[in-house]
Amino acid sequence: MMPTDIAIFTLTSELHDESAVQRQTTEFLETLGLGDALKGSDFSTYGTHTLDIIYVRTGGTEGIFKKMLPKLRCQSNKPFYLLSSGMSNSLAASMEILSFLMQNGIAGEIIHGGKNAIISRVKMLAQTASARKNIQGSRLGVIGQPSDWLIASNADASIVKKRLGVELVDIPMEELLKAIADAPLATPSFDAPTMAIKKALPGAIQILEGLRKILKEFGIQGFTIRCFDLLSSLRNTGCLALAILNSEGVVAGCEGDVPSMLSMFISQQLTGFTGFQANPSSIDSENKRILLAHCTIPFNMLESYRLDTHFESGIGVGIHGEMKPGPVTIFKVSGNLDRSFIAESHLICNHSFPSLCRTQIDVELTMEQINYFLKTPIGNHHIVLPGHQKPLLQDFLGSI
Repeated sequence: MMPTDIAIFTLTSELHDESAVQRQTTEFLETLGLGDALKGSDFSTYGTHTLDIIYVRTGGTEGIFKKMLPKLRCQSNKPFYLLSSGMSNSLAASMEILSFLMQNGIAGEIIHGGKNAIISRVKMLAQTASARKNIQGSRLGVIGQPSDWLIASNADASIVKKRLGVELVDIPMEELLKAIADAPLATPSFDAPTMAIKKALPGAIQILEGLRKILKEFGIQGFTIRCFDLLSSLRNTGCLALAILNSEGVVAGCEGDVPSMLSMFISQQLTGFTGFQANPSSIDSENKRILLAHCTIPFNMLESYRLDTHFESGIGVGIHGEMKPGPVTIFKVSGNLDRSFIAESHLICNHSFPSLCRTQIDVELTMEQINYFLKTPIGNHHIVLPGHQKPLLQDFLGSI
C-alpha cells in the first residue's frame, strides 16, 4: 500500500496536446497507485506535504522549471524528486533539470524505471521523509552528561538542532535520583535465576519508573543516561529499564553517549527498532568477524533472554539476550552528523563468555569494514539493527 500525504505536481510543455498528456498521466499514476496524489500544475502547496514529487510529463519543460526554481526554493529546501514516465521525452528533460540542479549545488533525483522499481523508490522516499518530519521538534535528554571515558562521544547541540531539528536537553543526575526515590517499589513480574537478582529486581523497576517520570516531566522523546553513576548511588543498574523502554520505542541509551542516542533515534524513526547499543569487544581479522557485547538490549530484538548481573560490577540486573542469526545492519553517526558508518552484515551466532558484557553477538565483516573499526571509527559504541537497512539510512542521512 502506498503511503499517504504524497503530492505530485506536473510540468508540461505547451507544445504537447493537454488532453493526450492527461490521459497518459492518469494511466501512468493509477498504475503506480498514485492517482489520488496528483495536484496538477498549481505549485502553491509545494513543500507542505510529507513527500513532494515533480512529474516531468514532457520534454521542453526545462526552461519552465528554471523560471520556477527560485519560488520553489523559498517554499522548500528539500531535495527535488523528478518523476519520469519515459514518454514524450520526459526522461531527457528530467536529466537536463537534474544536471542544472547539480550545477547549482541543489540535491535532486530522478525516479524512473519499471513499475515495481518506481513504487519501491517512492515508498522508501516517503518513509524517510516521514521520519524527517516526525523528528523535527523532538527533544532528547542527556541525563548526567557523558561518562568520563567517552572522550569522543559528545555533540554540538546547535548543529544537532540545525541539521536534525532535535533539541538536546541537559538533565542533572540529581533529578533522576529524586524521581527514582519518589517511585513506589513494585513486585516485578520477571523470573529471577538467583537470589541476588531477585533482591535487585524491585530497585531495577524503581529506576524504570523514575525514568518514565523524567520522560514526562521534561517532555523528552528519549535519552541517554550516565548509567554507571547508578552503581555507586543506588547499588543497582539501569540495564533492565533501558531494555524495556527501548522495546516500547523510547530511545534509551547507555553511558551518556550522545552520538549513539542520535543513531538510535534515527533508527527508531526509520525502522521501528532503536537498536542494540553495543561495545566492539574483539575483531578476528583472519575470519572476518566482530564480537559485539553489552548488558542491555531491547527485548523486541530477542528470540530469548535470561536475567544476569551487570558485567563490570557484578551487581544489579543485566540482560543476556539471544538474537536470531541472520541479516543485520551496524550503524553509527557522529555527534555533529558529518560522518556515518553503515554496514549490512550477517549475525552468525550468540555467545555467553563470562568475561564480557552479557549479550554477545558474532557478526561477519568485510576487510573494508574491519579497517573502519581499526583505523577510522566513530567512537566506541555502535548500533546493531535487525535486517538490511543501508538504503533507508543512507537516504535519510543524505536528506539532512
